[in-house]
Amino acid sequence: MQNEKIWIWQDDKYPYFRYDKDTLSQSLLSVSQNSGRLDGILTMLGVQKSNTLKVESSINEIVTSSQIEGELLDRQSVRSSILKKISGEITKKDTSTKHTDGLVAMLMDSSTNSSALTIKRLNGWHNTLFPDGYSGLYKINVAKFREEEMSVVSYKGGREKTHYIAPPPKSLAKEMDCFLDFINESKEEAYTKAAIAHFWFVTIHPYDDGNGRIARAITNYILSKELGLNDGYYSISTAIVEDKKSYYNILEHTQKLLYNKNLEITEWIVWHTEMINKAIEISLQQVQISVQKANFWDKAREYSLNIRQIKVLNKLLDAGTDGFEGGLNTKKYLSIAKISTATAKRDIADLVSKNLIEQVEGTAGRNVRYVVMF
Repeated sequence: MQNEKIWIWQDDKYPYFRYDKDTLSQSLLSVSQNSGRLDGILTMLGVQKSNTLKVESSINEIVTSSQIEGELLDRQSVRSSILKKISGEITKKDTSTKHTDGLVAMLMDSSTNSSALTIKRLNGWHNTLFPDGYSGLYKINVAKFREEEMSVVSYKGGREKTHYIAPPPKSLAKEMDCFLDFINESKEEAYTKAAIAHFWFVTIHPYDDGNGRIARAITNYILSKELGLNDGYYSISTAIVEDKKSYYNILEHTQKLLYNKNLEITEWIVWHTEMINKAIEISLQQVQISVQKANFWDKAREYSLNIRQIKVLNKLLDAGTDGFEGGLNTKKYLSIAKISTATAKRDIADLVSKNLIEQVEGTAGRNVRYVVMF
């Protein structure tokens, strides 16, 4: 039927979304508790260590947010852009690009600028995503709303499947005015508000491209402005990218009236809140690793270590508990340090004698493995 209503924005009650606060309570309690834990640990760590974590989380957020949309960024370029933004200086080792500079500018603005969100500001963010006016090989409208119909489709076995069709271009100005009124005026609980904003923005889909990344920046903006805790110390996109399939599945399920006849978005809010909680838990793990590394080097300082040993230990520590599968062996030491087998064995034996690494229980001979002693 030509006039059949298929998408959530076609419902007469849109955009008055429904959600059950009682169902949300457990997820909201869990994320609030973990946020408090992270805030307490950051206070204990002090400014310098906290800032190091913030840089790493910011890099993760930029790289993984682009990865969700199929764009692979050079991590070192993003790091250079962040350090340049923080210090205002360009070093000889700078590998930043105009693109990564723009992505950093958008993240910083969304995380630190609490002024009202406006169309002008969103257009500025969009411009940072596409500074040359192209998305891949295609010329797109930059810093202004799309002028054509938009649909999300996939192809499998030669068949086309439509996952979503967005509101028509003629309705975008009105849609965005209503959306921004919600962002700037709503007193809704922060995590719930962030989830609604994320869903609503990608449902409107106002731009030719970049809507997902801007939606996640809006999430950062809301949480940073309204909670003021841990802003920039965890990466929401890092959690989402690990379960990207469910991200798209729950979006499609919530946007279709076939599955959602009452503008019911409780399931989406729970999922979104749990992703934030997962992001905070990842950050807590990173903090724990950072503390372990600091404590390890405090212990190691009393020993005289050669450059090779320091390099290998740093590799082990940076890899974390799962990074060196099976632990360190002579072959891996050789690969990292670029030395002879005899020298590698002497270095390893010396590290064992100093109680900096230990042999993995049950390994011996050619299969012997070592792990760091924290």
